[in-house]
Parts: sequence; structure tokens; C-alpha cells
Amino acid sequence: MADMNQGPDMKSREAEMAQQDKEIRQRLGRIKNKILVMSGKGGVGKSSVAAYLSVALAKKGFKVGLMDVDLHGPSIPRMLGLKGGLEPGSPGKARPVRYLPNMEVMSIETLMGENKDAATIWRGPLKIGVIKQFIADIEWMDLDYLIIDSPPGTGDEPLTVAQVIPDAKAIVVTTPQEISLADVRKSINFCRQVNMGILGIVENMSGLQCPHCGKMIEIFKKHGGMLMAKNEGLVLLASLPFEPEVVASGDTGKIDLLDNNDLPITREINRMVETIVSMTESGAHEVVESEEEKMTVSKEDATGKKIFALPVSGGQLTLHFGHADHFAFVETLDGKIVGTQMLTPPGHEPGVLPVWLHEQGASVAIVGGMGQRAQDLLRENGIEVVIGAPADSPEALVNQYLSGSLSGGDNICDH
Repeated sequence: MADMNQGPDMKSREAEMAQQDKEIRQRLGRIKNKILVMSGKGGVGKSSVAAYLSVALAKKGFKVGLMDVDLHGPSIPRMLGLKGGLEPGSPGKARPVRYLPNMEVMSIETLMGENKDAATIWRGPLKIGVIKQFIADIEWMDLDYLIIDSPPGTGDEPLTVAQVIPDAKAIVVTTPQEISLADVRKSINFCRQVNMGILGIVENMSGLQCPHCGKMIEIFKKHGGMLMAKNEGLVLLASLPFEPEVVASGDTGKIDLLDNNDLPITREINRMVETIVSMTESGAHEVVESEEEKMTVSKEDATGKKIFALPVSGGQLTLHFGHADHFAFVETLDGKIVGTQMLTPPGHEPGVLPVWLHEQGASVAIVGGMGQRAQDLLRENGIEVVIGAPADSPEALVNQYLSGSLSGGDNICDH
């Protein structure tokens, strides 16, 4: 009876919506991985993370799409220095802007003509329709990754992505201070409420390296992202240091710093990309286990494969980090030890050991004690530092870490 009361315009509109939904499903079926980059608050560098992640993935040979759904404050085109607009595709469709041979970009700013500073004053239903058009009416290439840059908060845009792209996974960006972390907790809860898997946390602006002495200056709170990830059972994907070149690159529309592997931020971005590729290929992410929307994270998903590095002499942990006879590399999977390898470290020179440990794949260093500079260098290389561990066998200490019973003592500075 309800159908008899519908006019031709209503039936036509329903047919259009059904056709659009069909095209969205077909388009998404040709995209392997969809990643939503989100943040609880603005100003944390979320768009920078989305842009650098996309370009770094493309530089590794993946086919990448970057979709900017920040409809009120699009910044991706300017950060990338994009020129020109959309190109015509098949009838009624358009092709996104080509940034690299294997990377395409779509943003509302590419549709705004000459007046790039015009305000976008739209309510929810219109924004939802535009995001759907970004998928259905844009002829993306067959993509390995679609990176979606969302505006801060948990409003219409991320909710639309969650509903339209049900297999999207989230990366949540924060800065170390508590005011940002409090908003991040809201983003995490949002993902859990809408059943969106979370790949992990990215801590941006984690510190500034002094250009004179090389010491890391903690502009904000220290290691807030790492503690947040640990408390929430999530992966810390990266701790990106504050890098003035990021600001300069964003203003000039260039991302050249990804070609400079001498920069700590470049090395950390590359490490982040490797982690994300590994996780998406293995399907590791936070998943829903119950109808009550209670979230659980398997030990493999929460920690992945971890490699612990411990300085050893005489079969036990030595307090002298920089002068150890050997390093024990203890590999774990599913929260269990699967192997131990003993390696002789390189010569004791400033900055050598952290890089070497990173090259061996170490993600956690358990030590008796070390100086602040050595701690900073390890963390710059993406290695968590556990200080003040007692003298014991490497396997015993790792098992204590995994069970949460590893008790640290005083930090004995190892110069």
C-alpha cells in the first residue's frame, strides 16, 4: 500500500539511490585496502600524516588513492601542490587528479574553480551525498590502498565513511599532550561503536631535535601516544618527531623530505608504512568479538611479531648497554617466545647501536640502565625502551614483560 502513495519523483529518486549504491559496491570491490585517517581534534597533523602515508606507499610501488573528505577545510591539494582539475571519464563519470603515475587524488577543492578560499557551508545530508559521489562517480584505478583524510571529530564525514565503506580500517592521529589524548579516546570509542577496526595510533610532533646538540626537546608531554596505545590494546604505528621541513613542504606543495632518509621523520614514516603493509596483508587489526560491542584484541593483533633486544654478558642481562658482549634478540608471536638469536654488536660509537638494533627488527629494548640521549636515539628508531630491568636470562625477562610482571629498578646511566 505504501508504494501506491509514492509519486514518480520519489520512485525515480529511490532508483537513483539504488543505482548509486550498486556502483559504490562495485567500485569498492576493486580497492584492496581502505584506511581512514582521523583525529579527535584539529591541529595534530592528520592531513600531513595522510599525505605522507599515501606518497610513501606510492613510492613503494603500490597503487594509491587519496580521498580528502574534509569538505569544510580541504588541505590535501595545497600540501601536494596539485594543479588542474578532474578529467572526463566514461559518460557521467570523472577521473581523479593524477599526482604520481600510480597515485590519484580527489578533494572538494579540485571542484571549486579559481576561488579556492570559498567557504563550504553544507549540512549533513549534502555532505553525505558528496562523499558517496567521490566513490560512485569517480573512476579510480584499481587500488591497493585508498587513504581517506577525514576532518577532526566524529561527525558526518567519518560516520559516512564507516557506513558506506564497512571494511575501512582507522588510523588515529594524536599529539602527546593530554588534551589531544582525551579527544583521541573519543575517536577510539567512535570506531568501536561503529564496528570499525583500528590499525593503530600515530603520535605526531613527538619531539623536536635540537639542530645544535642533537638532543630531543619534548615540546609536548613525553610518550603520550605510546601509553595510550598500550592502555587501549592498540599498536603504536609511529612516533613522528616535529620536523620544520614538514611545515615548509606543506606551504610550497612539495613532499621532497621523503627522499631524504637522513631525517628521523623520514625513517619513522618508512617504518610506519612497512608496519601498515604488514598488518593489512596479514589482516591484523582490532576486531569486534561480541554483540555488546565489547572489543578484544588478540595478542598477535595487539603486538604482532615482536623482537626484544637485550644486552647480554655471561648469559644474563648486563647493566652496560653500550659495552655488551652480545645482544639477545628474542622473537615472540601470540605472546609466546618462538626463538632467540645471539648477535655480536658493532663497535661502541655514538648513535650506532640504535640504528643497528632497528635494522635487526627490534621493537622493544630491555635494559638495565642508559643515559637519556641513548634512550632518545632508540625511540627515534621506533624502539620502546624498558629501563631498570634486573640481571636475569633474556627469556625470563621477556616472559616477565609479556605477563606484565617485569619490575624495573633504578636507572643506572650507561655512558
